[in-house]
Amino acid sequence: MSLMLQEAQSAPNCLRAQWQANAAILAELGSALRGADLHGALTVARGSSDHAAAYFAYLGMKHLGLPMASVPPSLTTVADTPWRVRGQLAVAISQSGASPDLIATQRALVDGGARSVALVNTPHSPLGETSEHEIALHAGVEKSVAATKSYLATLAACAHLIGAWAEDDALLAALKALPSALETAARQNWQPALDALVEVDRLLVIGRGVGLAVAQEAALKFKETCAIQAEPFSAAEVRHGPMALIGPGYPVLVFAPPGPDQPGLLELAEWLEGIGARVLLAADESVAARQLTLVDAGHDDLQPLSVIQSFYVMAAELAVARGGDPDQPRHLQKVTRTL
Repeated sequence: MSLMLQEAQSAPNCLRAQWQANAAILAELGSALRGADLHGALTVARGSSDHAAAYFAYLGMKHLGLPMASVPPSLTTVADTPWRVRGQLAVAISQSGASPDLIATQRALVDGGARSVALVNTPHSPLGETSEHEIALHAGVEKSVAATKSYLATLAACAHLIGAWAEDDALLAALKALPSALETAARQNWQPALDALVEVDRLLVIGRGVGLAVAQEAALKFKETCAIQAEPFSAAEVRHGPMALIGPGYPVLVFAPPGPDQPGLLELAEWLEGIGARVLLAADESVAARQLTLVDAGHDDLQPLSVIQSFYVMAAELAVARGGDPDQPRHLQKVTRTL
């Protein structure tokens, strides 16, 4: 069994530990953020962490009505931008907390007047020390190059921070109960995806709304662990230009969990099949046309965690089925120190 698969399957226990360790800390931080009367948030991250940042921003805008956006680190490290961000929250996300460009950007935003918090898997990291608050992810040491449990832990921490900030008791209660649902999600049999993708060299991955972040993450993992050229798109955007790629048998993975975006995703999947695409539809048991079963996470905002939990197990198995090693992706290392 690969490290990637082992670590992906360990994620539910990591989330239990995270909730127990962070519940009081984040309740206090949420109260402080409400009292600060902030006007928006800026995220600082790269790779899988930036996909998690997109999830954070979507939830934050949805629940708080505040604008939130990702900051390109090169604006600090290359362009030396003079930030004026008083009244904003700078949220830096990293596994190691050691990448120089993230540290420099977070420091520049703090110097520009922003309040700051770092979500990191390595406590007392340089990124955490640069920030006003450091929130540990509690994913434990992750040995696989491909992030799995740490990504799920980051999504959970993002949801926890937004839930605490917005005082959303329903979201927080669902998050506390989530590990049990993820254990079931990790046991789902996605053999149809293995059969369909074992010999492909390209595909599209479709999500929407709060689920777009995990479509982005899935596409990255296809590239990273399976050497498949996968591209993520929102269901709202895919018909604008990307549809020109679709020919007979072109593979498309559609994530359609329960929630307000599901009807549109199901309609898109049906339309894609009608023009000849080979659609892999991931949906809950209420959808008879699904090829891949998703487990209901218990809250619309948490469905992406269930989706990516099942996906990670499949991706680790697919990498092996394609003759690769998900623990040793070409040209990659665990910590990327971008300047």
